[in-house]
Amino acid sequence: MPQVAIFMGSISDEEKMRPCADLLGELGIEYLFTVSSAHRTPERTAKLVTELEADGCQVFICAAGLAAHLAGAVAAKTTKPVLGVPLTASPLGGMDAMLATVQMPPGFPVGTLALDKVGAKNAAWLAAQILALHDNELAAKIKAARDGFKESVEKAAASL
Repeated sequence: MPQVAIFMGSISDEEKMRPCADLLGELGIEYLFTVSSAHRTPERTAKLVTELEADGCQVFICAAGLAAHLAGAVAAKTTKPVLGVPLTASPLGGMDAMLATVQMPPGFPVGTLALDKVGAKNAAWLAAQILALHDNELAAKIKAARDGFKESVEKAAASL
């Protein structure tokens, strides 16, 4: 049973979103990584949300470029947290996707992350933090990872 669902609007988004899936796996979080489009497969998207929520999915991560309606379409179908990762896919450099993801009507929020791979990684971290509210073992893994980040900076500083 996946705790987190990662939806991408297109298979071409996989490279940008792979770090999200990889990090969830490293943290031991079960996830579904799939393609579903708000525009090309709206019925599939709605069905996936309904089925996943019924099976216990706790967080939805949605990545899309251009009009980037995927996160909003998912937020309209669930009361679970929805995290949006806007992707660069147009001459506008992702600004179109960023604005489409962040500008949601009241009552249907999407937690919007940074563009592309950085946003993908932080979406995984944020999903993990949400799950860690009720999972002390996961909270300890997150703390250990942060301690490792601190140690790597201190080691780098000492080597100069």
